[in-house]
Amino acid sequence: ESAEETREAGRRLAAELKSGDILCFYGGLGSGKTTMIQGIADGLKVQSDYVHSPTFTLMNVYDHGRIPLYHFDMYRIDEPQQMFDIGYDEFLYGEGIAVVEWSERFGPYLPAAYLRMELTFVDEHQRRVEMTAVGAGYDRVLQRLARPAAGGKGRS
Repeated sequence: ESAEETREAGRRLAAELKSGDILCFYGGLGSGKTTMIQGIADGLKVQSDYVHSPTFTLMNVYDHGRIPLYHFDMYRIDEPQQMFDIGYDEFLYGEGIAVVEWSERFGPYLPAAYLRMELTFVDEHQRRVEMTAVGAGYDRVLQRLARPAAGGKGRS
């Protein structure tokens, strides 16, 4: 229901991520993709006020956290092939965590395995976040997020 709740969801998610993970974000303008990525960055100990959508540069590298964070924004990509110009595969399959906004623009280059992050509007004040494990290896993240937190309260 707020930007801070979206950031907190990103922080909780970051605690379950490991080097080599790929998160592909889907959702319209203003749905909270960058806000959630700021929370992920914060959870990785990257100073999140530096994190912004790399719309004009295509990718930002934040390597001063516990794990490097590679933040892609494909909004201005006309052809998926343009990603080769920035050497995306070295980062996407690198030693950090890759987060990709506007992943639908990947076309045929979409990774075989990733955590699909779909952010949608419920109404003008609420967003829904749906996470889906695609391919091998990401069920572990969803299972860990679903387990009860300390103190007996469930996590959502």
